[in-house]
Amino acid sequence: MTTTDLQPARTLWPPEELEQRLRHLATSRYHDRHPFNQRMHQGELSRDELRTWVANRFYYQVNIPIKDALILSKLESAAHRRSWIRRIQDHDGASDAEGGIERWLRLGEAVGLGRRELSDHRHLLPGVRLAVDGYVNFCRNKSALEAVASSLTELCAPSIMLTRLDTFPQHYPWIAAEGLSYFKSRVPQGRRDGSEALAWVKDWARTRDQQDQAMAALAFKCDVLWSLLDSVQHAARAARS
Repeated sequence: MTTTDLQPARTLWPPEELEQRLRHLATSRYHDRHPFNQRMHQGELSRDELRTWVANRFYYQVNIPIKDALILSKLESAAHRRSWIRRIQDHDGASDAEGGIERWLRLGEAVGLGRRELSDHRHLLPGVRLAVDGYVNFCRNKSALEAVASSLTELCAPSIMLTRLDTFPQHYPWIAAEGLSYFKSRVPQGRRDGSEALAWVKDWARTRDQQDQAMAALAFKCDVLWSLLDSVQHAARAARS
């Protein structure tokens, strides 16, 4: 008999408890708590700091449909694929004039960044590249359960988007309203996508090990978003010193 054999089996959480734990993890570690985002929402960022954030977050934005395409390739059900492909279309759009990436480019223009300097990533920080590439590779290499679970930060996205829609016009009136269209579109998309992914994870995680994998995947994604802001914050501090 091995040491492992002597260890008691871990109890499978009921789906409702798994949901509660996932929601608590997301809210307690979501990047709205990061000092940089808190300063943003309190109106304390300079124009240069906002531009640094917009330029670096754009690298994350353009990689969202790539990671979603990787997740799509893991889904064995046609119904799941038909539903998930909508996420790619949300960001890429049906044409060059539509979609989340286009709306982020408009945000860039509204804060004074040209489309070319956003698209060629000339302002991209090494730490941001490392965090985002790590997330894409996570979705490439992990199971469908883990990759989908990592997207559950969507559960918190509507709240932070509503905060920005409320605080940006107040604190940054120099940003044209058209530039905030990305935040507005993500409120209903985040609610829909978060609810969908949560239902899938609750259905697919049928062992305690799988539940733990889902929790770890969401924690990893929270770390990705936090690390992205760490790099932006460090660059902002260096620029001020």
